[in-house]
Amino acid sequence: MLRIRDIDTYYGDSHILHAMSLSVGHAEVVAILGRNGVGKTTLIRSIVGFTPPRNGRVLLDGCEISSLRPYQIIRRGVALVPQGRRMFPSLTVRETLDIGALVARFDRERRGWSIERALDAFPALRERLDARTGRLSGGEQEMVAVSRALVGYPRLILLDEPSEGLSPLMVAQIEERFRELKARGVSMLLVEQQVGFALRLADRVLVMSKGRFVYEGTPADLLGNAEVREHYLGL
Repeated sequence: MLRIRDIDTYYGDSHILHAMSLSVGHAEVVAILGRNGVGKTTLIRSIVGFTPPRNGRVLLDGCEISSLRPYQIIRRGVALVPQGRRMFPSLTVRETLDIGALVARFDRERRGWSIERALDAFPALRERLDARTGRLSGGEQEMVAVSRALVGYPRLILLDEPSEGLSPLMVAQIEERFRELKARGVSMLLVEQQVGFALRLADRVLVMSKGRFVYEGTPADLLGNAEVREHYLGL
């Protein structure tokens, strides 16, 4: 579904991502792990078009998207759940989901993520539909952020630190919802600091250091590799 080939991304003259390549298949969860500041969020920004790569290619189902504007990439079926959730605090949950549903993304007929179906995935939001998002807890905001992405009918969701700032109980609830989404065929690229959370969800894991991938394997492989865990993740 998603293929990234040898991308280089810069902020001004600062070279952040160095010849990075990865792929995400249908209904696959790929986790990106690494310490703070190694370029994980820059990778997400490169895919969605906020900080386009200067070199290399980003392909969605074989079609080049790296030269497109962010709104064009979103309309092709890529959804973003950004770090920090990025809610409009004056809008209600219902208004936020209505806005998300206005985005005409790819594959509307086949995938059919209506607001009602998103609420089935996160039933706790039904009682909060008229609450302003600025008054929600971090976990509730995360549910809204994921639902906002879903109602745009995505094929691929980019998740940037979805567990950030959440209690262990809320992390467990969010993890359960992500498992359900995976079972329904949604592909996910997950950038995450909580290694245990990421490893329980992921089919494959890539570890970043200084703008490069230094390791790729299954969660079980990483758990068995003490050298990589200690050197690059501090575990």
